[in-house]
Amino acid sequence: MDKLIQYSNTRINAVNTIFKRYLWTKVNWKNRLNIITGARGVGKTTMLLQYIKENLFHTPDEVIFVNLDDLFFARNSLVDFVDEFVKRGGKHILIDEVHKYKNWSQEVKNIYDYFPELKIIITGSSALDIYKGEADLSRRAILYKLNGLSFREFIELKYGYKFSILPLETILEDSAKEVSQMLKKIKPIKLFEEYLNTGYYPFFNEGEQEYPTRLKQTVNHILDNDLTSVENIDYNSVYKLRKLVSIVSEISPFKPNISKLSMQIGVSRDTLIKYLYLLERADLLILLQSDTHGISRMNKPEKVYLNNPNLITNLSSNPYEVGTVRETFFCNQLRVGHSLAYSPNGDFLVDNKYTIEIGGKHKTRKQIIGLERAYIAADNIEYKSKHKIPLWLFGFLY
Repeated sequence: MDKLIQYSNTRINAVNTIFKRYLWTKVNWKNRLNIITGARGVGKTTMLLQYIKENLFHTPDEVIFVNLDDLFFARNSLVDFVDEFVKRGGKHILIDEVHKYKNWSQEVKNIYDYFPELKIIITGSSALDIYKGEADLSRRAILYKLNGLSFREFIELKYGYKFSILPLETILEDSAKEVSQMLKKIKPIKLFEEYLNTGYYPFFNEGEQEYPTRLKQTVNHILDNDLTSVENIDYNSVYKLRKLVSIVSEISPFKPNISKLSMQIGVSRDTLIKYLYLLERADLLILLQSDTHGISRMNKPEKVYLNNPNLITNLSSNPYEVGTVRETFFCNQLRVGHSLAYSPNGDFLVDNKYTIEIGGKHKTRKQIIGLERAYIAADNIEYKSKHKIPLWLFGFLY
């Protein structure tokens, strides 16, 4: 216990609290049980430590941060640990990497029920399913999802320029005032290129030259460790999942030929579709459907994307298409807070209302002409003109 307290205090004291993620103001920190999921490397742990340092550390004996990947929990029960912590006056426990602990859901349920005065915040893999397992926590926990950095957050973290979040309607209809203010401080097109290459994961701050290696290590860790912690899959399945990610990284976005792809991977059709959805849950893929209403979880997707542009620019061994990076960026940013579907007329249907076509600055309205509420998200432009909107501006949605 004492060593874990020392580790907790060291981590809390070391964290920088200047930059806060978009989710900070959305979490109701007063809830008794919060679960924050997200892909490895997006900043879940940092956000927990920041919250402790700014709000709870004035009474350090009442709060502790623990990582369930610690060897201590291979030999000791989480419930027993919490029991001792509460007896010492503990009131807040923040648990990192919960998916690393066997039967975590049952023990968290027991902790919630046994210690009604204790507040619990948990982080886990984005592939975590709180509705599965021995204990259904959905009635007790409030679930939040932390995504990677938006373009807006990247600018703030790297360059210190803080801009407000823009609603989608403002971006589509009337963003001239906001864009004018931005252009007084930044060159968005230049910074956007940086973001597409090395801006989605906050660990770019630890060294951009190491970013590609760090990103590949992150992907491998998700496949080798995180997924095996939340799903009953063996080494052979992990190998096939890695092969699937490799194939997608070379050809995305694409309309999947399930039969052909299942033969390439060496699995059945149903298993392939299961793999696709598992990789989406792990924030490695985005699966685009043709309709946002009544989607079956095992439907064949209309289009498959890598989750974010950095995966394309750093994982692909072949030259990548700039159009692929543009579409992936748009898809990635719009999925936070908005519904997104495949559109037969443009590239995307947003909120079952707006048709968006992605392209360069010379892209015409030919494909979407005659459609109401149809726009072009164009790369390499700074201002909106009629129905053509700067692509980078969609990076200010969160």
